Amino acid sequence: MAFDTDSTAALAALIDYARQAGADGSEASFAARESISAEVRMGELEGMEREEGRSVALRAFLGKRQAAASSTDLSTKGLRSLAERVVAMAKAAPEDKFAGLLDERYLARGGEPELEQSDTARPSPEQLLELAKRCEAASLAIPGIANSGGGGASFENATFVHATSTGFEGAESATSYSLGTQPVAEKDDEMERDYEWRTKRFFADLPSAEEIGRIAGERTARRLGARKVASQKAAVIFENRLAGRIISPLFSAISGSSVARGVSFLKDKLGQRIFAEGFRIHEDPFVKRGSGSRWFDGEGGAVAPATLIDDGVLTMWLLNSSAARQLGLEPNGHATAGHGGPPGIGTANLFVKPGTEDLPTLMNNAGKGLLVTDMFSPSLNMNTGDWSVGVAGYWFESGKVAHPVSEVTVAGNLLDIFARLRCGADIDNRGALEIPSLIVDDLAIGGV
Repeated sequence: MAFDTDSTAALAALIDYARQAGADGSEASFAARESISAEVRMGELEGMEREEGRSVALRAFLGKRQAAASSTDLSTKGLRSLAERVVAMAKAAPEDKFAGLLDERYLARGGEPELEQSDTARPSPEQLLELAKRCEAASLAIPGIANSGGGGASFENATFVHATSTGFEGAESATSYSLGTQPVAEKDDEMERDYEWRTKRFFADLPSAEEIGRIAGERTARRLGARKVASQKAAVIFENRLAGRIISPLFSAISGSSVARGVSFLKDKLGQRIFAEGFRIHEDPFVKRGSGSRWFDGEGGAVAPATLIDDGVLTMWLLNSSAARQLGLEPNGHATAGHGGPPGIGTANLFVKPGTEDLPTLMNNAGKGLLVTDMFSPSLNMNTGDWSVGVAGYWFESGKVAHPVSEVTVAGNLLDIFARLRCGADIDNRGALEIPSLIVDDLAIGGV
């Protein structure tokens, strides 16, 4: 599934067929994916899946009208039919004054850097099954673990090729390997769940099945004996493993499309301090083996490192070409591939600057409060920033864990929460967002 002559020839043909059908301009993409996954429960095979697929997509423009569609038919007849269908759709589409290809001056140039996104390891179904069994077994060996929600291992290899009628051609291939399990702890009539899961670009970078399983089992067993707490205001620490969930609304709120529509609680905050002094979020698309790495965006645009939050100040909107036109700004490499539709907006690898205090020190300095280790059913008003979420975790007093906690909520306004967030020193790097634990003092906790 490499960037080969078949895929480039198909895209060149699509673009040419679109031009022959009357398109003023177009962009085409090729996507291929193969994956294998194995799932087990209590040591027995639950399911084995293998998927393979290839597709092409075309977005065509006639003036300010546009349309897009995709197809799995890569034959000459299929490509021509797709092009003619998309151009016909564009002719019937309403005008969009912000539609159009990315201007050539913003396209990525200079070829692909070595980002180490693709590994050569190809685990067999039998190997994946064995990994899943070992991972689950390690969790079941932890005292207090009596059952399992299952374990799984998977492999994926994906290729994406993008071309435009303005002359851009680019390709990216990436592998992904995942392993994890979800144990169930039981005591009397009480039942608790937790999990541990890791995904890496390179197979050898995965932690061992036994380590992942052990962590999952220990986390789950610790949750037995959970209680509610009284409604109050207290310090809340969001464990690094899930701290990204309180930050994630930021990226939706600074998406140019949200800002242009006026549906963002940050729409008038550009250039202002929205986090505490010293708070920093940096983006880097060129991290080797990073899960969010790329050398061009979803429109073929150039990408570059950027500091989104600098000393607490919001420095930029995330823009694709359409959002940039709406806001009268320049696109900045944040388009995501539409592949059958208009491009979206997203980020690459993100890094939240850590603080100096580890998790025990954060708890000790806070005295008492809630350490959140699980979050579910979040509610957010994107216009105001009012936010609430169900949580579970641990109540701590005198800097020490007192008991597990469940069935509580935390709530507040994200503008207020962001302004008071402080970072711990404990970095979690399991995904495209590298982040430490985050603490906010005096947050509303809803309990009994």
